[in-house]
Amino acid sequence: MTSRQQWIIVGSIVGAMAIALASASYFMRDQLFPVTVGAQAPDFKAKVLGANQYKTMADYKGKVILLNVWATWCEPCKQELPSLEKLYQEYGPKGLKLVAVSIDDFVGEDSIATFAKTYGISFEILHDSTHAIERVYQTTGYPETFIIGPEGTIRRKWIGPDNWTSQGNRSLIAQLLGLPTPRPSTSGDTAAVVGLPRSSKSEP
Repeated sequence: MTSRQQWIIVGSIVGAMAIALASASYFMRDQLFPVTVGAQAPDFKAKVLGANQYKTMADYKGKVILLNVWATWCEPCKQELPSLEKLYQEYGPKGLKLVAVSIDDFVGEDSIATFAKTYGISFEILHDSTHAIERVYQTTGYPETFIIGPEGTIRRKWIGPDNWTSQGNRSLIAQLLGLPTPRPSTSGDTAAVVGLPRSSKSEP
């Protein structure tokens, strides 16, 4: 066997190993790079309702973000909307970016906008009918919410509906915004009012 043939064999082996490693990394990316608390929030791309415009994570650089993945047909999503809106009313003017990305693929943007108006939603709603954000953020259902700090790190991940006006949630948002700890709400337990299940899963 000549020296050239030996190098060809070695090159082929190295190339095959590289392909195998790349394939393993792709199929095991969720295990190798989990989207969880402490991880860098992945980029996403979603459409602005009623406009030929898309937004990505870069549009919210340096901001405190509450990113909510939801759908109009999702009953648990509907249950938590009042507390999300109330949280936004309190902290939106102080810098919180509340971004709800609808993954609806059977209704159009007009229907989503009408739905938002019916529920009195004033925070930003984007649309991703391709479901790409689900794959990027490795979501397991609806709704699923990520609180992201101004440095781009996921500070809280919540699977399922939540009471977003709870003292814990309000305190976390205030802390990330550099604001004083808020006083306990006197409006009662929103979770009890809207019937939010208390078995949802949080990643501290």
